[in-house]
Amino acid sequence: MGARDWAALIRARLAGSQPRHHVEEWLAPGLSAAATAAYRSYFPKNPVPAAVLVPLVEGAQLTVLLTQRATRLRSHAGQISFPGGRIEPTDAGPDAAALREAREEIGLDPGFVTVSGYLPDHIVMTGFRVTPVVAFVRPGFSLTPDTREVQDTFEVPVSYLFDLSNYRVRRRRSGFTGEEVDFYDIPFAGRDIWGATAGMLMTLYRICVGPLPHD
Repeated sequence: MGARDWAALIRARLAGSQPRHHVEEWLAPGLSAAATAAYRSYFPKNPVPAAVLVPLVEGAQLTVLLTQRATRLRSHAGQISFPGGRIEPTDAGPDAAALREAREEIGLDPGFVTVSGYLPDHIVMTGFRVTPVVAFVRPGFSLTPDTREVQDTFEVPVSYLFDLSNYRVRRRRSGFTGEEVDFYDIPFAGRDIWGATAGMLMTLYRICVGPLPHD
């Protein structure tokens, strides 16, 4: 599929979607809705609302814009992530928070960004309930990362992320139960996309393409 085909598919699948905050719809990163049900009793009772921007950059290829967090941060140092953070009282909602955080973290001008829809909330063990806001970014933008938070930015083609042959099974300890569980990582150009970020990309895959082999 070409860039326009992927963009059309994602727009169609997310059309009319709204933020979904009910606990029954929360997802554990990397898991399907059915698999998440087994972990729901471990979820924090009052997680902090947060949002991330899932920026899809339009061009010759459709790509996902990602950040690598600064190595000196207290939490998730050096990890691959989407721009985002907690939803502040002054934010009109998850989309406003995601756009604000993207501007603060990487200097992405919201004038280049069009929100397309939302993924279900993802619950993370650091105590946040994260709403992924999926948006398209038109060409011509420039980035000025805040080096206190972001070490680097890079783009990964959607065609790569939606090719399951690029996924790798990695056994890790579940943050919910402590048991050893198989998760998918997505290695790309010497980087490893894992955790909540990989989980959100897998949710986008499930919505747009279909279930993963372990679902």
